[in-house]
Formats: sequence, structure tokens, C-alpha cells
Amino acid sequence: MAHQATPVRRARLGRALGQEPTAVSGAVLLLPGGDEISARRPSPLMAAASVRALGRRLARAGRDEGLVIHVVHYRYRGWNGSEAHLSQDAAWAADEIVRRHGDVPVCLAGVGMGGRAALHAAGHTAVDSVLALAPWLPEDDMAASPEPVKQLAGRQVLIVHGTNDERTDPELSFRLAERAKKANRDICRFEVHADGHGLHQYRSEVQSLAADFVMGTLFGRPFSRPLQDALAAPPPLGLRMPLAAGFGRSLRR
Repeated sequence: MAHQATPVRRARLGRALGQEPTAVSGAVLLLPGGDEISARRPSPLMAAASVRALGRRLARAGRDEGLVIHVVHYRYRGWNGSEAHLSQDAAWAADEIVRRHGDVPVCLAGVGMGGRAALHAAGHTAVDSVLALAPWLPEDDMAASPEPVKQLAGRQVLIVHGTNDERTDPELSFRLAERAKKANRDICRFEVHADGHGLHQYRSEVQSLAADFVMGTLFGRPFSRPLQDALAAPPPLGLRMPLAAGFGRSLRR
């Protein structure tokens, strides 16, 4: 009896969130969270749910600019050590945007393990900016190489982390940002006081900050004053910038 070939798993892009523009001028690739190790295929519904609210907010902000937004559906739920499957899928997604839309600027926006994928895949030539929300990063290990930061050179990078995050250590994202800042001044990090991993308590403020960053990096809109200050401030000030309650209420939506 002949054996059936095992189907090859492929990453894919979800349908565009919001109304897909007739002419695409920029793209955001939303990278959901994942596990450290898992060979299982992620649930598309659960993955999309973790980033859909952010995607809708960005879609409204970029409606008039030709912004297209897709959720990246990974092949595997896990990062899986040196395989770095989620990072590979993020890079594939950037390739796919170029294939579909040509040379348009791309922002990789990830949460949790997706934040790590966004940071890792930043070296792709189409990527202009990276947004990492509560990124999962490995503990410092003297026997292992530190998380890479060279690929962040020439990219604008925003990291946002809740100070009460019990799932992904905010101190690890600070240390990574501190190392990256030495080679790339266009990186900043905001701390959301007393918020947890999901950044639910200040969701509106976080989404407004994300929209401010994406519209500025992809389309050249002026950054808000807090974002300008964070990018300009030397470490550690620009890497421990507090996100003020009510941020975004006066910004254009």
C-alpha cells in the first residue's frame, strides 16, 4: 500500500483587515503570540483574536493612506529553538507583501512570541519599522548567544511592555533595547505602569501609541511629542518612557 506524502505546511496571510485599499502604499504584518516549543499548527481564530483589535485600530488610522493589514498565520505554534519558525514565517510574509504589492514599506507588529519574531525578522529589506508589544525573550544564558540586534540597524523600533507582566519579563526587553540602542538611535521603549502581559488596562493608550508610530514610520506623519521625546532621549530615559494614562485622546484618529 502506497504511503501518502505528508502535506507541506505553509505560512499564509489572513484576509486584509478592514477595507483593502485599491492602491497599497504600506503594510502592517500582525504577528500573534506563540509557544516556546510546539509542533502543532496554531488555531487561526485564536491567533487572529490576539491581534485583531490592534489591527482594526491601525486600519482606521491608515484608511486614507493606502495601508493594508494582514495577520500572519504560522506553520507551527512554537518558536522551536534554532528553527525559529515564527521568525521564518514573518520573513516569508514580508516577501509575500513585496510579491503582491511591490516595493512598499512594511511594519512588523508582534505580540509576545510574535514580538520576538518581529524583532528577529527586521533585517528583511522591505521592513522599515518594528512594533513589539510585550515581546517574549529568552533568559540571559552565558552558554548561548544573546538575542541578535544587528538586524535592527536602520529600522525604527518601538517596544511596549507592562511593568507587571508575569509571562514575559519586561526587564529582558529593556536589556535588548539597551543593546540595540548602541547601534541604532531610532529605537525607544515605553513602560505601561502596573499593566500585565495583555496590556488590557491601558489598551486604548497602547493602540493609540502603536497607530502614532506606524503612521509616522510608514507614511511620514509627525510623531506625537512623547514618541519624539522617547526616540531622542538617551538611555535609559528613552527606554523606560512611561505611557501616560489618556494618551491619544487628543491625537487625530
